[in-house]
Amino acid sequence: MKITIIQDKIVWADKAANFAAIENHLTALNGKTDLVVLHEMFSTGFCTEKPELAETMKGETVQWLQKCASAFEIAITGSFMATENGNIYNRSFFVFPDKKIEIADKRHLFSVGGEDKYFSVGSKKLLVNYKGFNVKVLVCYDLRFPVWARNVDNAYDLLIYVANFPEKRIRNWDILLQARAIENQSYVCGVNCVGTDGAGIDYNGHSVLLDYFGTPLLSCPENETSVLTYELSTEPLQRFRSKSPFWKDADRFQIFE
Repeated sequence: MKITIIQDKIVWADKAANFAAIENHLTALNGKTDLVVLHEMFSTGFCTEKPELAETMKGETVQWLQKCASAFEIAITGSFMATENGNIYNRSFFVFPDKKIEIADKRHLFSVGGEDKYFSVGSKKLLVNYKGFNVKVLVCYDLRFPVWARNVDNAYDLLIYVANFPEKRIRNWDILLQARAIENQSYVCGVNCVGTDGAGIDYNGHSVLLDYFGTPLLSCPENETSVLTYELSTEPLQRFRSKSPFWKDADRFQIFE
């Protein structure tokens, strides 16, 4: 499976500009990839105090994603601001080339930034099968909470984090992504944005694709728009899990809400 990271600049609260920039990237990628990973709230930026930007599943963001997935015959993942039953969610998505979409809402809301004042907590995980890979998608702050990412019995092969992770804490991002790869014996992809958002917060990227040792397979240049592609295979991962079956010794426990 060919996976592409798009590390792009934030155009604050401007869906049309963000759609246009990403569609330009997708046009250049036509026929060259299978899965494209966008950053958290890719169409708006981390606009937690702009609930009016939230959309239903029939809104323009989902329609645009489905149009692009079908036209370019790719899967696309990321997150956007969604509204449902009067609540607002930071909603992760995985759109297949046939326009089918799977979703889950961000579990851990970033209270330091006030996300919990406007958004509701998610309760399920996004896990899909695509091109022979089991893929799990989580959102930004979820990275700090390893239990939510726990890979029980190798349920997934690729763990994806989509984020708006600020420059001042980027060392945490780098280290925690490596930890998630090593502890879960999985490929890990982390996609962050670059630029300065409407709240004056700086982002410097550090988007990566890591193998199960935490070794970079792809690494985007700091502070630059970057589009990088890598072809992943499950075979070396399965050999490693077979040779070093650490996962078999994991504790069994249940999370009670």
